[in-house]
This record gives sequence, C-alpha cells and structure tokens, in this order.
Amino acid sequence: MSTELSESKSEEQRVESTGTLPRLQTATATLLPGLALCAAATALAMGIGRFLPTVSPLLIAIVLGAVLSNVARLPERLRPGLQFSAKKLLRVGIALLGLQLMLSDILGLGWGVIVVVVSIVCLGIVGTMFAGKLLGLSWTQRLLIACGFSICGAAAVAAVDGVVDADEEEVITAVALVVIFGTLMIPAIPLLSRALGLSDTDAGLWAGGSIHEVAQVVAAGGAIGGAALGVAAVVKLARVLMLAPVMAVLSVRQRSLAGNDADVKRPPLVPLFVVAFLACVGLRSSGLLPAGLLADAKILQTALLTAAMFALGAGVQIATIKKVGARPFVLATISTVWVASIALVGVLLAG
Repeated sequence: MSTELSESKSEEQRVESTGTLPRLQTATATLLPGLALCAAATALAMGIGRFLPTVSPLLIAIVLGAVLSNVARLPERLRPGLQFSAKKLLRVGIALLGLQLMLSDILGLGWGVIVVVVSIVCLGIVGTMFAGKLLGLSWTQRLLIACGFSICGAAAVAAVDGVVDADEEEVITAVALVVIFGTLMIPAIPLLSRALGLSDTDAGLWAGGSIHEVAQVVAAGGAIGGAALGVAAVVKLARVLMLAPVMAVLSVRQRSLAGNDADVKRPPLVPLFVVAFLACVGLRSSGLLPAGLLADAKILQTALLTAAMFALGAGVQIATIKKVGARPFVLATISTVWVASIALVGVLLAG
C-alpha cells in the first residue's frame, strides 16, 4: 500500500514539475513582444540621449511612447509586456535608484536644508490633496499627482499605484502631467532665479526642491550653471529618499482600510521595492561597492526606468487626456506653484 502511495505521489510531482516549464514558457512568450518593443525604445532613447546629453532618456522614452501610441494602434499582444515593464521593471529601477544616494551627501546639506526638503514633500502632498478635494477629484487621482509633483515624478506616481492600485486612466493622467509641467519648469526656474537675483547655489537648491523629475532637475541645474547642478541633484535625491517613508505610511493606511476583509488585497507593511531601495542606499553609503559596479548599476537602472517610462508613455492617449477634463491640469498648476513656493521660501530662510 505504501509503495502505491509513494508511486502516486512521485507521479503527481512529475506532472507538476513537467507542467511548470510549459506555463513558464507560455508566460515568457506572452511578455516577449511588449518587452522587445520596450527594449528597442530604450536603446533608441538612450542613443538619442548620448547626442543630447541635456535631455534625459527617461523623458525621451515617455515622449516616444506617447507619440507611438497616438499615431498608430498598438497590437493587443504588446500589452502584457508593456504592463510588465511599467510595473515590475519600474520597481527594480526605483530600487537601484538608491545606489545614487549617499547619506553623507544628504547630511552634508545641513539640517536646515533637510528640514526644508521634508517640508516640501509633506506640505506639498497635503496642500495638493486639499486643493484636489476642492476641485472634486478622486482621492487616488489627487494622491498620484501630489506624490508625483512633491517627490520624484513618474517614478513616484508608479510607486503610489503599486500601493493603492489606482485606475489606469488616473495613472496615465498623472504621468502626462509630470512630463508636461516638469518640462515647463526646466526653463522657468533658471529664468525666475535670475529675475529674483538668486545666487547659483540658491538657484540650484530651488531647482532641486521644486522640479518633479531627477532628469528635469539635472537639465535645469545645468542651465543655471556654476555650483547649481551639484547641489540641485543632491537636494532632489533627498526628496527621492522621502519616497520610502511616504510609501510606508500609505501602505499602513491601505492595510488599515482593508481590515480583516479577506476579499480585499492588503499591501505589505513596507513594499518590497522600498525595502530594496533602502538596502541600496545603505550599500552605497557603506562605501563597499567598487566604482565600476556602481557605474554598471547606473546604466542598468537608467535602462530599466527608460523601458518603464516608454511603457507608461505608451498608455498616454490624447483622447484619454481630453476625457479627464481640465480639473487635473488645474490641480497640476496649483501643485507646481505650491511646491515651488515652499521650496523658494525654504531656500531663502535656510540661506
């Protein structure tokens, strides 16, 4: 009898093991078309970025995706790979972004500037959420715009979506607004800094504290010149670091709302990609990683985020943007001015 049971179990294990490979192959085959398109777009965007060093491959990729999806109807078979890139690859890219952060650089800003950075993120989110409520926008739409504009652009939008599971239309709208308004800030901050008579250092602090995307901050810092670029990048990366506590707070909130309801998906207490992000920050700050490895990791991180941005851009449809109406654009305008105002006041006080 035991021999028969043993043979039966062995047969079941054999069937399961042989069935796993075909399922894996099927899943891979489903993802391949979209992943191949993202890979091609990533190569093109990074190639263009080499000839236009002041323009980020991430921004190029978003524009490429948006243009492609609006001039041609993308086949349905591309969707699984695009969704995988926009969610999974993006989270790996965000985690690797931590390797650009050194805690010593952030602490080197001084406690005054660190308090300003925390204030920008916290007050930026609260103010944007309040204004969005007055405009009658949904909680998730307000949150996506608030975090995107207050923390780190499209990456923050996608990170929030991973915790609160927003509608696809809302995510696409928030990403489009980050691109539009963040790009407008690139020439605006240098021009306003000169008009206000700010020093290069203060202008760099303002750029890092107010502009949405890391790449947009780099472009603006380069346009200002002098010492602006370095300080702008460090301040912006300090805002990126705020992604971890904000996501943790959101995750706790979602778990609390879910309660004991078994039918409601409960996010982890701290999302795994946030843990990985913090681990990467710790590794970089330890000084144990060789320069060559860090350089390779930066290329990989840029490639992953570029692929994710292309996938997000491919979801931006002009018809969808028209359908959402003017209210998200009004909120984006308010949020941009609000965050920039907090940053400017903070820089002047800290200076």
